Amino acid sequence: MKNTTSLLLVLLIQFSIFNTSMAQENNAVLVPLPSVDDFSKGENGWAFGIGLGVEYESAYEGSDEFGFEVQPAGALQWRKGDNIYYFAGEAFGWRGLVSDDWLLGALIGFDEGREEGDSDDGRLDGLGDQDEGFELVLQARRSFTSDWRYWMVGRIVAGDEGNLGLFGVGRRFGEQADGTGSEVNLVVVVHDSEYANTGFGIDATQAAASGLEETDLSGGVRSVGIDYNYRHNINENWQIYGEALFEYYSSEVRDSPIARNDFEAEVGISAIYVF
Repeated sequence: MKNTTSLLLVLLIQFSIFNTSMAQENNAVLVPLPSVDDFSKGENGWAFGIGLGVEYESAYEGSDEFGFEVQPAGALQWRKGDNIYYFAGEAFGWRGLVSDDWLLGALIGFDEGREEGDSDDGRLDGLGDQDEGFELVLQARRSFTSDWRYWMVGRIVAGDEGNLGLFGVGRRFGEQADGTGSEVNLVVVVHDSEYANTGFGIDATQAAASGLEETDLSGGVRSVGIDYNYRHNINENWQIYGEALFEYYSSEVRDSPIARNDFEAEVGISAIYVF
């Protein structure tokens, strides 16, 4: 997997450099979608947005415990034509508008894994802590209309703990073309057996230590979900970004003793200052 990841990164870097040379006049934003942050204001060079967000979310995948978490918001970006390179939180990536209706992206992100202490009620006791690691995320959106009103989306997540894929369709609301307004995405998520068992499997050692039933999952459909995004410019520098996510697990995932809930949910809001 590591050799494949390296090859993909090289190809993406070469492609983005080629696309940069072909870029023409900048748009105010790459695409007018609230979920795609662009702090450049249509100008080449460095752009920076910084802020703070509050999320109310599941303690871990499948948890019936919820809590608040404070997270940094914003990103450091460098724009050249129809390409943006960025560093945001624990991710470094690139996104590029390779044609009027194709937006591609790639990033390397950090997966914090799962710890027994993530459950205040001791639901994870005996399962051990999962290793931290890096993930490669590849994403593509293809618009069906010239104004990015409707689109299809695909995403692949590849890492040492398995692979996940997301496929869906989306719609943008509002008449703005500056990246504000709202959008909604309907998606189907699939995973391979390694990724499934990382999150919801229980091997013999874990079963003996935790008292939970030994569980081995196969690959296939993981969930169906809906994702809502909202962005609003308060003034020239301040903006508000909000997101809500609901993911309903497949029957195989729901049958895992780790899945105390049939779903995962998250809602968050951030305030960002754009320099």
